[in-house]
Amino acid sequence: MSIKKGLNKFWDIVWRDESPKGWLITLVFIFVVIKFVFLPLLSLSTGTVLPLAIVESCSMYHEGNFFSDYDEWWEHSSSKYSPFGIDKEEFKKFIFKDGFNKGDILFILGTKPEKLKIGDTIIFNAGQRNPVIHRIIKINEVDGEYIFSTIGDHNSGQLQEEISINENQIVGRAAFKLAPYIGWGKLIFFEYKQPQINKGFCDRNY
Repeated sequence: MSIKKGLNKFWDIVWRDESPKGWLITLVFIFVVIKFVFLPLLSLSTGTVLPLAIVESCSMYHEGNFFSDYDEWWEHSSSKYSPFGIDKEEFKKFIFKDGFNKGDILFILGTKPEKLKIGDTIIFNAGQRNPVIHRIIKINEVDGEYIFSTIGDHNSGQLQEEISINENQIVGRAAFKLAPYIGWGKLIFFEYKQPQINKGFCDRNY
């Protein structure tokens, strides 16, 4: 069989065969293309090993999500930011000022440490199973190296591992929300591993 005929037969199976076998081959083909072609190319173009990130916790959740009441949220949350000199009007200018939700898919860009600023949302390695996605609230420069401090908008305070984040821990900066909730298609298979307090959808808990 010639290469051309073989390719034609393969494409017929992938796109025209509606049998269970055809569907299985199509799913495998799509998986292979996404994992070994699309994601590597996307990673190369964005400058980060993790160009797409699924939000796995409620640590950046704001009550109401799409319909979040910013004034009400700030009333309950301002005490976390005021010690860092961040006021209501400044926070309102931050990207993701209304947070994001568990299951959202974020588009991540690689970034130089010196380009990051207060209010940016970064994804960084914190010695956990998966990276953390939180907001920068403080930046210091020590011996020519940038040290970052973050917090989750929905958390009551900082985690120990986010008080001092080195440059080499940073994976990238969240640029925008690509798809709300779609990440649940993956998360649902791992929910049973989550601690009870982290399971399920996000709700109000200031």
